[in-house]
Amino acid sequence: MSLLITNLGELMTQDAEHRVLRDAAVVLEGERISWIGPAAGAPAADESFDAGGRAGVPGWVDSHTHLVFAGDRTAEFEARMAGELYAAGGISVTVEATRAATDDELTRLLLSRVEEATAGGTTYLETKTGYGLDVGHEARSARIAAGVADEVTFLGAHLVPRDWDADEYTDLVCGPMLDAVRPYVRWADVFCEAGAFTPEQSRRVLQACAAAGLGLRVHGNQLGPGAGTRLAVEFGAASVDHVNHLSDADVDALGASWSGGGAGTVATCLPACDLSTRQPFPPARRLLEAGAQLALASNCNPGTSYTSSMGFCVATAVLQMGLTVHEAVRAATFGGALALRRHTGDDVDGRRAVGSLAVGHRADLQVLDAPSASHLAYRPGMPLVHAVWRAGVRVR
Repeated sequence: MSLLITNLGELMTQDAEHRVLRDAAVVLEGERISWIGPAAGAPAADESFDAGGRAGVPGWVDSHTHLVFAGDRTAEFEARMAGELYAAGGISVTVEATRAATDDELTRLLLSRVEEATAGGTTYLETKTGYGLDVGHEARSARIAAGVADEVTFLGAHLVPRDWDADEYTDLVCGPMLDAVRPYVRWADVFCEAGAFTPEQSRRVLQACAAAGLGLRVHGNQLGPGAGTRLAVEFGAASVDHVNHLSDADVDALGASWSGGGAGTVATCLPACDLSTRQPFPPARRLLEAGAQLALASNCNPGTSYTSSMGFCVATAVLQMGLTVHEAVRAATFGGALALRRHTGDDVDGRRAVGSLAVGHRADLQVLDAPSASHLAYRPGMPLVHAVWRAGVRVR
């Protein structure tokens, strides 16, 4: 069956030409886009949907979430709002609750969170392990995530558990734990930060996971200056996430990683988390001027960013980080796809490209209840998602 979505007052494609079309239409055929252009020239289709002059943008690509968890950290949030500084140690509270939950409970919670994200316009998302922190529970989290999420990342190197020597735990991550999760994951990540993993331990994790054939990501430069960004660029990681505290050398390195024409390291900004932890926002304008590529992601997790609203992240990036609406929408769509290496149709597993609207790409599209995408920032916090299609199927 084909579907014509017509009477789009504005269509922000985020394709290679960065087009913004007026009075546009899109034809979805099965799970792919088969035509884009002026509404007046649209071909016939089996069914039609009149957008009523509303704006259309690609579905959000959320490239950084932590959705496999149980428990609550409201008390930690309240303490932080009262002035207590954030430290990574709060992760252990979630680890205890997640280990105590059954498989059915974790699956139900994960499905509920994905449903919330979809209702907000997210059509493709990554999620991580990292709240198990032993071999059995990390493997369980990876298996559960693989049954629901589009992309799964191994984050055994999230925090050193209590009563563990840091180097011995790093050995566990690089050996038995990596072996146990490997059938379920495409990516590996490491929290290279004071209070988590040192640069030397992070290097060991990245080396082991690369040798196992996993793509690489890094949590870096969130709580202060550090080696996370440098390691990410050195290892050719697809992204380094947080990037709140970057030196000029870090910014230049991220820009230079794209200078050769290939895919470099994406700087993934997590503005909802920055608000919650009261960290300085990443230097988004400096990164763009240096030639770096940006992504926006929700970092949905129970401790520092309990939201999956990518629309909120876009609004915050515009209002607080100095991005234009077009730049923020691009970072939340094409940028996320780039950070997951799903921006082209040339993937080894044959998946269609996401994050942009172009013929042959996956039919992931949202229609906003607004005449232009500018309303995402102009009316922050308002429920502006009117309709959502994921892989050609209407899901809202």
